[in-house]
Amino acid sequence: MLFCMSEFSIPYGRTKLTLRLNGAFQPELLAPAHVEPAADPVAAARQALSCPAGGVRLADFAHARSVAIAVNDKTRPVPHAVLLPPLLQTLEQLGIAPSAITLVVATGLHAPMKEAEFAQILPADILGRYRVVSHDASATENLLTLGKTQLGTPVQVNRLFAQADLRLVVGNLEPHQFMGFSGGVKTAVIGLGGRETINQNHALMLDPHSDLARYDDNPARQDVEEAGRMIGIHFALNVVINESKQIVRVLAGEPQAVMREGMPLVLQLYQVRVPVPFDLLIASPGGHPKDINLYQAQKALGHAARVTRKGGTVILVAACPEGTGSASYEKWVTGMASHQAVLDRFQHEGFRIGPHKAFQIARDAAPRRLLMVTEMPPEFVRTLLLDPYPNLDAALATALQGLSPAARIGIMPWANATIPTLG
Repeated sequence: MLFCMSEFSIPYGRTKLTLRLNGAFQPELLAPAHVEPAADPVAAARQALSCPAGGVRLADFAHARSVAIAVNDKTRPVPHAVLLPPLLQTLEQLGIAPSAITLVVATGLHAPMKEAEFAQILPADILGRYRVVSHDASATENLLTLGKTQLGTPVQVNRLFAQADLRLVVGNLEPHQFMGFSGGVKTAVIGLGGRETINQNHALMLDPHSDLARYDDNPARQDVEEAGRMIGIHFALNVVINESKQIVRVLAGEPQAVMREGMPLVLQLYQVRVPVPFDLLIASPGGHPKDINLYQAQKALGHAARVTRKGGTVILVAACPEGTGSASYEKWVTGMASHQAVLDRFQHEGFRIGPHKAFQIARDAAPRRLLMVTEMPPEFVRTLLLDPYPNLDAALATALQGLSPAARIGIMPWANATIPTLG
């Protein structure tokens, strides 16, 4: 949905920044469609669990002696406090004891969450009643290898999860820059995957069909779907949230059926048509936790670049209180002279997780000017080949130099979830 206005509120960490533009400019707001949240999200979760999609019911697993539930880590705004109580109550009503249920925090290649951090994502009553563990992709002794997908991805997955009688995933269904959409089995395949699994699958992002909001012919996503079938993920509980991180719809059932049901709603909420590329685009990932680190915030740049002309400017507004979120990315990019040098080196060395983040940034920044408003120290930001600014006004003053009143200026306050589409 496009709007014309001159004052904007830009999410930044746990706060917001105010952006004001000279009245001579006619900026456009690229924002999700406004949709009211579910009136009673807990009731919506219970309803979804009682009428699951895809012909699978939790009651079919009443005999399960062990249950593993994959839940997202602190980098994802999943409303666990709403979703987990009805799910856990349903399992207990089937006769499954709390001692048989383990919640596994799906960290992917992020740092494993410490026990003291679990309260950031899970309610206290759940922490006091159920076992919670964090996945560690580097702990090979805790991984189970199940073979390879047709595209050659080795399927390594958290052993505790894979060997449970009932395997469930909980998460958000939203846009993803190269997986097409998050949600479904991705929470376990990638979130609980081994390093080799994630690296091989993510290398598929270089395929032009591995693209935002693309599913059926997306090799990265279909590789994940195949791995999910190999693991045998029985049930998904997913939500679609609005720009205020409120639940719009709860979906439950067989994972691929959940995807089929949820993707049209995601497109309806988050797809924005852009007739002509912008000269300047100001993009925020959407605030915490989407800008908790640069690893997450890069997605906003990826989405913004899709509708910013070559030679244009992107201002990335991302607090990044936890820095880059990837030591391997920092080490690899340090000492590089330019974005083009990054692209050349990455092509020569081949795909690696961590350095791939430098590639993604360079791919979009090399043909454009990238300015960044962030909490990260300026000297450190420059080592990442980024141009830091102390505040949004300073970045905007630089970006507006030489632009005529007829210049196309866009604002994306929730860029990580916005699907900008040219045409």
